[in-house]
Amino acid sequence: MVDISRGSALGTSGASELFQLLRDGAPRTRASLAQSTGLARSTIAARVDELMRLGLVSPVADAASTGGRPPSQFALNPAARIVLAADLGASHATLAVTDLAGTVLAEHSQRMDIAQGPEPVLGWMVEQGLALIEGLGRDRHELVAIGIGVPGPVEHSTGRPVNPPIMPGWDRFDVPGWVQQHLEVPVLVDNDVNIMALGEQAIAWPQTEHLMFVKVATGIGSGIISGGLLQRGAQGIAGDIGHIRVARGSEVPCHCGNRGCLEALASGPAIARALREQGLDAASGSDVVELVKRGDIDAIQAVRQAGRDIGEVLTACVSFVNPSVIAIGGSMARAGEHLIAGVREVVYTRSMPLATEHLAIVQSAAAENAAVLGAAMLAIHHALSPEGIDALAAR
Repeated sequence: MVDISRGSALGTSGASELFQLLRDGAPRTRASLAQSTGLARSTIAARVDELMRLGLVSPVADAASTGGRPPSQFALNPAARIVLAADLGASHATLAVTDLAGTVLAEHSQRMDIAQGPEPVLGWMVEQGLALIEGLGRDRHELVAIGIGVPGPVEHSTGRPVNPPIMPGWDRFDVPGWVQQHLEVPVLVDNDVNIMALGEQAIAWPQTEHLMFVKVATGIGSGIISGGLLQRGAQGIAGDIGHIRVARGSEVPCHCGNRGCLEALASGPAIARALREQGLDAASGSDVVELVKRGDIDAIQAVRQAGRDIGEVLTACVSFVNPSVIAIGGSMARAGEHLIAGVREVVYTRSMPLATEHLAIVQSAAAENAAVLGAAMLAIHHALSPEGIDALAAR
């Protein structure tokens, strides 16, 4: 179960103090709720009754009596509704149905080419999502929100991808509008690395307010949580570290049109290319990982150097953002400690001692589940927001 009781990295939901107190799942009495909120008991009773009518709150075992009849207790009912989470990667897709606490109830993964275009991919998502819900014996009307992560920049306010380089046909496509033609619930869309940061925080670092998640795979990017809030920036591309110039590769061309980008040096395809130039059989990042696991010295040294290159960029990020955790994920993180050792070598050497005194640079705990869990967090936060609760009451 994911802890959703503290402030969300998506920002304050602004829900009533009453509901925010009940969101943590801890049982409370009407009297304790009145004391915590300062609201009249009659107001508390009316609000509890409304939340119970919606199924969001349910009675639990009575509290200990201090004399007379034991007072009734209430708590959030995570099983009241479900959300659908989708991690749509460049060449894979993972779907999960979770309850309102983020507990995964059903999951399905398969290879999927995002370049097929939005309608085939989203059509599969809707069809497979409904199949997962049906397989759980749940009704589609219990679904309250959908969270989707995609491998490209997203205008979060509209859910439309914006000039995504590896998503032909998706530019400015109305993802929420299309999905809502089939499933009439709120649809939240974000960049895959942002939702990975949310998933990692929820699973492994729920009390950490300053965290960076770095994805190293076909590309390189990061999701930034600072002050407890996910930072998207003015145009939604905050954390796009893959196209920061690295001195070592000043003449290496990048697909973005510039030279010397971190992604052109340290991504999975870039490491594979460097190994091929040395005569090794490495067509992709996955081949690099396999070579490392077999103990190939050249592959290990190449991955370690990629870690140093990433560390060079992250050293600047540490000075700007001052995170307490940097989690390394993505397919290349499967190379193990060799990549992270390179990152640590540079960051701990080049950063100011105060900035690294309590800085943990670690492998992602959520691993391949980070994105789909983050997508669930995206959906859950909206479902439990004032707008979400109002919409649920209207339904």
